[in-house]
Order: sequence, then C-alpha cells, then structure tokens
Amino acid sequence: MTKIALLQRSNLSEDQWHSMLISLLRGLAALIVAAAHLRAQVYPGFDTVQNPSLPFQGLAFVAGFAYLAVIVFFVLSGWLVGGSLLNRIGTDGVIRNYTIDRVTRLWIVLMPTFGAILLFGLATAALNPSRLSFAPDNAYSATALVGNLVGLQNILVPEFGGNFPLWSLANETWYYVLFPLLVMLFRTRSTWRRVLILLTVAAIVQLLNSAILLYFSIWLLGVAFSRVRIECGPFLRWTLFLGLIGAAAAIRLKGKSDISVDSFVQYLLFSMVFVLFLSSMQVTWARTRANEWVNRVGRFFSEFSFTLYVLHIPLMGAMLHLAAPVLGNAKLDPHRPLHLLVYLLLYVGLVVGAFLFHLPFEARTYQVREWLKTTLRFRSGAVRV
Repeated sequence: MTKIALLQRSNLSEDQWHSMLISLLRGLAALIVAAAHLRAQVYPGFDTVQNPSLPFQGLAFVAGFAYLAVIVFFVLSGWLVGGSLLNRIGTDGVIRNYTIDRVTRLWIVLMPTFGAILLFGLATAALNPSRLSFAPDNAYSATALVGNLVGLQNILVPEFGGNFPLWSLANETWYYVLFPLLVMLFRTRSTWRRVLILLTVAAIVQLLNSAILLYFSIWLLGVAFSRVRIECGPFLRWTLFLGLIGAAAAIRLKGKSDISVDSFVQYLLFSMVFVLFLSSMQVTWARTRANEWVNRVGRFFSEFSFTLYVLHIPLMGAMLHLAAPVLGNAKLDPHRPLHLLVYLLLYVGLVVGAFLFHLPFEARTYQVREWLKTTLRFRSGAVRV
C-alpha cells in the first residue's frame, strides 16, 4: 500500500538510496555537460554529417542530454541546499552559517578558476593585456569577474573569459538569495521586516530575467519534495524510474533543446517525475559489495562535479591549444575510429584535470567553512563581551 509521509526534517542520510542516487546524478550530469561541449568543439555538427557512424550517433545522443543535466542540477540544488536550510531554521546563526556555506561553495571554485582562465588566456594569446578594461562588456575585465562572483553574468556582465556554462550559476546564486528571503518573510512577525524583505524581493525580481524567475519554481520543487517520503513497493518505484527515463528520452528526441521560457513546461513535467522518484527511494540500501562500490563511484565523481562543470571550457581551450601542432585546427572525422579515440583521450584529460584542480580547492570547502564559522563566531562573541 502506497503512503505519502510529510517529514519534519529533510532526509539527508547517506545510507539511503536517494542519497546514493543524488551523488551519482551530480557526477553524471557534470560528465555529460563536459562531454557535450567537447563534442561540439572538436566534431562537426551532427546535422552536417552524412551517414554518421554508430559510435558517433551514440556520442551525439548522450551529449544531447546536457540541458537536461542542468535541470537535474537545479532540482538537486533545491533538495540539498533548500532542504538543509529548512532543517536548520531556528538554530543560532542560521542565516550567517547559510551565507558562509553558499559563498564558500561558489567562490572556492570560481576564484581559482578565474585565475586559471586568466593564465590560460595569456598562454594561448586569447587575452591581450593591453585591452583589459573595466568595461562591463569586456569578458576579461575586473567588472566581469566581480559580476560573475555575485551572479550577474548574462544579466549585467558577460560570462567571465567566455566560460559560457557559468550562465547557470546566475540562476543558482539568485535562488540561494531568494529562498532564505522567502523563508524569513513567512517567519518574521515584524511588519517593517516584512516590508523590507518584500522591497528586496521586488528589486531582485526587477533585476532578473523571466527565465531565471520561472525556473526558480523547479528549484523550489526540489525543496518541497525534500520533505516528502513516498512509502511504496518496488512496482511503483520501477514505474517512476521508467517514467523518468521515458520523460528524459522524449525531451531528448522531441523536446526543445534549450533552457528558456518556451521549454519550461517540458522540464517542469520531467522534474515532477524526478522528485516523485527520489521521494520513493528514501529507503536504506543494503550493504552489499556492489552497492558499496556504486556508492563510492557516485561520491567520487560528485565531489568534483562542480569543478568539472566550471573548469572544463577553459581547460578544454588550453588542451586544444597544446594539441594544435598535432591535431591542427580541423574538426575530428566522425567516421574514423582513431579520431573517436582522440576524443576519448581529450575527454579523460578534462576529467582528470578537473579532479586534480579540485584537490587544493573544492576538496577543502568544508575546512574553509568551519574556519570561517569559528572565526566569525569568536569575533561576534568578542563584540558581545
């Protein structure tokens, strides 16, 4: 018998199937996005290839899930970030700690990546130091750098260094801001605070474009279902899983291949099936050798998924620049198996490079967070004394 339970706290236990799936999907989504962008860079467009080989068709099909992977990021971000904030409501320093968590999550990867972009740009001659300025439309300017740190890319400034996947971080940044404002709006008893929050939200709404605001509902869907557990048997779980696969395949084959106002409905329907499936998987997984191996693989790739997502474009540019004497500037041939091997080598280089880059930065996120929280707590305590 199926039962829907509303949870008092979001279930973030790592011994649950849904947590394992979240790790797997975070890593897989970043891998798909990197594969798609590398394919677009080194291979000709699929529609321009006559009689494409079966391996190239498979690669193009998988790469076509890149936008859907971003939607998965939005849902999981709402589930994890929004859910964890709701769990901490009422605790001491909740907004301060939430702010530290969000800023460190973004900046500990973005700031070194921006440094790498500048170095790669100088090394590949893509960046001319004499043309640097503070102009907002200059992708290498200090204005663009600061704007990208605070989520203003594609709103007031371009993506820094032409790193176009950063567009989605504008969505994430403003969702991180809007959600706690909405939480405080409904919790505060002070009229003037409500007015101040409403004015702040209104100013943000005026700043953002309609697509960012519309897709906030998908992020909120992740938050809402982080408090829902569907207790059911394997038949319903398999039905939801197959429905999720079917929805993804339908969008890939027949849907709109972008993230815009026009494509919102298809992604909303996919997200509904997705959160229902995740909610049905809130059960403890058996400690078998196979399950533990899958869990380790998922956690491994999820731990540097953000670095891979943010870094792969500039890293790709640097790799192709170094390989130019051998590969030249021509596109790879979709009909030659040897060129597929070249693609795979480049792809492995991207993944390995992102993993190595994450070790001194993203891997230290929790240490930096705790240091900041301890330092700020000590200072605030000193002020009170």
